[in-house]
Amino acid sequence: MAQARTLDEAQIKRVQRYLRTRRNSTRDSTIFTFAFNTGLRAKELAALCVGDAYDAEGAVRDAFVLQRSQTKGARTHTVYINRTLRVALEQYRPTLYSTLPTAPLFESRKGGHFSANTMCQLFLTVFADCGLRGATSHTPRRTFITQLANKGVGVRVLAELAGHSSISVTQRYIDVNDAQLARAVELL
Repeated sequence: MAQARTLDEAQIKRVQRYLRTRRNSTRDSTIFTFAFNTGLRAKELAALCVGDAYDAEGAVRDAFVLQRSQTKGARTHTVYINRTLRVALEQYRPTLYSTLPTAPLFESRKGGHFSANTMCQLFLTVFADCGLRGATSHTPRRTFITQLANKGVGVRVLAELAGHSSISVTQRYIDVNDAQLARAVELL
């Protein structure tokens, strides 16, 4: 089975422009920003609650712990919120249907949490509408890991950020291409 493709900056910007045209543009843009800036799986994004991203006063958290019920492999996992995601979450907060800590962070059209499958379908639909063949719900995760690897972040740190128990799994996520190889040899 082929791995999900990774996206470059221009392709990510294409997705962001397209998301601004959608009916639930703020929610969908925040979902994609969350995915590209944390590397969370579709299942994990679907399970997020308001209290994961915001504290009791409504401020965006610096980090939060995904509980076992929210993750693959039933392992807790710390998620760190960077500046880009912080800005998106600050803009998203006024659109929340509920600010109760247990309310879904991303409410589906029917109300309540997205299912993992519905979240996957959202990614597939958006990527298809943007003409990005081979892009799946795993694309933001692979892109997140690959971008950080390209910036010199070590595989052990990447494994922690991805919630992997083995660095060999993380290494399979890193996309290597000719441009990266050419830049690498220029470091000598």
